[in-house]
Amino acid sequence: MPEFRSARLTSLAAAAGLCLCGMARADVNTLTGWAVMPAATFADGPTSGQFITQNPYGTNTAPYLNQQPVQGFSGVLAGPGGSYRFLVDNGFGSQTNSADSLLRAYAVLPDFKTATGGSGTVSAAGWNTGVAQATYDTASRITLNDANRQLGFTIQAEYTRYYNNAANPLVDGSIRAGRLLTGADLDTESMQKDKNGNLWFGDEFGPFLVKTNATGTVLRGEIGLPGVMAPQNPYLGGGTANLGSSRGFEGMAVNKSGDRLYTLLEGTVPGDPSKSLRMNEFSVDSEAYTGLQYLYGLDAGGTNIGDMTAIDDHRFIVIERNGGTATSGTPFKKVFVVDTTGVANGSFVKKTLLVDLMNVFDPNDLNGDGSTVFTFPFVTIENVLLLDANTLLVVNDNNYPYGGGRGNYSDNTEFLRISLANPVPEPGTWALMAGGLMLLWGAARRRQS
Repeated sequence: MPEFRSARLTSLAAAAGLCLCGMARADVNTLTGWAVMPAATFADGPTSGQFITQNPYGTNTAPYLNQQPVQGFSGVLAGPGGSYRFLVDNGFGSQTNSADSLLRAYAVLPDFKTATGGSGTVSAAGWNTGVAQATYDTASRITLNDANRQLGFTIQAEYTRYYNNAANPLVDGSIRAGRLLTGADLDTESMQKDKNGNLWFGDEFGPFLVKTNATGTVLRGEIGLPGVMAPQNPYLGGGTANLGSSRGFEGMAVNKSGDRLYTLLEGTVPGDPSKSLRMNEFSVDSEAYTGLQYLYGLDAGGTNIGDMTAIDDHRFIVIERNGGTATSGTPFKKVFVVDTTGVANGSFVKKTLLVDLMNVFDPNDLNGDGSTVFTFPFVTIENVLLLDANTLLVVNDNNYPYGGGRGNYSDNTEFLRISLANPVPEPGTWALMAGGLMLLWGAARRRQS
């Protein structure tokens, strides 16, 4: 009988889920997949980079004739066939140098290098199919546009010359004809899909929310965050901004039902607690903020957030960072689980460390740097996606053509697949675990009686 009971308890433990073992293990997050997209990766398009300062390394010099860099990934969604859809940000880092940078989202397909194989390369993919393809062409992307004239402010497509300056080159004909949006119009830093299949983009210039259809055409003009204005807000007039430049909607998540968005500012609003960031709830149905607001508290070493994704209606994953790199300063790059369960309106969310991106176990040295400790020291890390309860996807924004993340050269875009030491179960998994624990408790009670 003792042997039978022992076997039964083992079976019940299995029924409770292997997550129990993972949760009890030491904090060892493991790199199980790695891939890299070279910094100088381009798509067709109008000439870009005509207004930028050249990078200090003497390579990848602009302008890029009839090309758009595939870079600056700042938001990620799962795509078909193992592909991912990545949003590019405003282009080259500011409103004043990105008028010729188109706001696009690209489908990519990483072939992760693993312990058993894989090339570690990344290819373009069909937006609708996820099938690998040779180039980043129109089939691999969507381009944001205001063909239906929904935005309330003047965009570059309405000018004859970039920035409405007679000394500048002509606005490319394709931008004008399609009313394509550029990095001088919006600084798109986050992207989510709602329950209706429409896309929502979080912008830093307003900060604004912008709704488009599945192909990137604006359906609803800019929606501001009540009481908050950044310096680039076109409606600021002679007023005073109360949010720093490039401190808008860096993070945005959508709940599992697809009817609530949660926006997360990158900067602190004056009057709020020190190092706190506002996290606001937005209703997809009413297309308005609900009035529910939380505060996210930055760690002592953190200065910015990089991205946010939802686990369920109350839990989120957030990347927090500072500006340190392998070539400058001390990098702080961490991923946290954020929980709003039981948190009152206006109060701080609960945070739990999930991954220190400067200390990931790499037993197979997948990136070939000669170390079994993987570090991710890039200035900006702005993409996170929970692939399953045990696996996280993390990708950097490489700020092309600039760099300094790993060395004195333009940064590549690296794709990480991380096996979590402490899994993040879905709500249904929690229920299964709870049921299994109850069975274990009942069996133990019977054994004692």
